[in-house]
Amino acid sequence: MTVLTIEELAATLQPGQAIAGLDLGTKTIGISMSDLGRRFASPRPVIKRIKFTKDAEIVLAFAEKEKVAAFVIGLPVNMDGSSGPRVQATRAFVRSMSDKTALPFVFWDERLSTVAAERALLEMDVSRAKRAERIDSAAASFILQGALDRLSSLARISED
Repeated sequence: MTVLTIEELAATLQPGQAIAGLDLGTKTIGISMSDLGRRFASPRPVIKRIKFTKDAEIVLAFAEKEKVAAFVIGLPVNMDGSSGPRVQATRAFVRSMSDKTALPFVFWDERLSTVAAERALLEMDVSRAKRAERIDSAAASFILQGALDRLSSLARISED
C-alpha cells in the first residue's frame, strides 16, 4: 500500500478504473464509489465499525467486489489547518491498512464535507433518523467528488 498525492494518483490511474471514497468515523465508515469514467461519486451503505481487523476485511471485500483501484480518504484537519487526534487516527488506519493491501490511498482535506452532506440531505427532505444513517456515506461522496473534480482538472491540464 502506498500513500499518494492526488497528482501521483492521476499519473497512475488507467482509463476505466474506479476509485472509492472513505469517511472514517469513530462508529462508522462512510463509503462512496466513483463511476468508471470517474465523473460522479455515489454513496454506498455505511460500514458499522467493529474493530480494525474486521473493518479492514469489510473495506477490502468491498474494494475487491467493486474493483477499486484506489481509495480517497478524508483527512479531518481542524478549520485552522492543524492536526488533531482524528487526523492521527486516520493516518494510523491507513498505516495499518498497508499490511493488508497494495491499493494506494490519497488523503483528502475533508473540512466541511459533513456540513455539505448534511445540507444536501436536508434539501432532499430526508428525515433526521435517515440523515443519521446516511451522513457518513454522503460525506464520503463529497470527499470523493472533490478528488474526482481535481483529477478531471489535472487531466485537462495535461491535455494542453
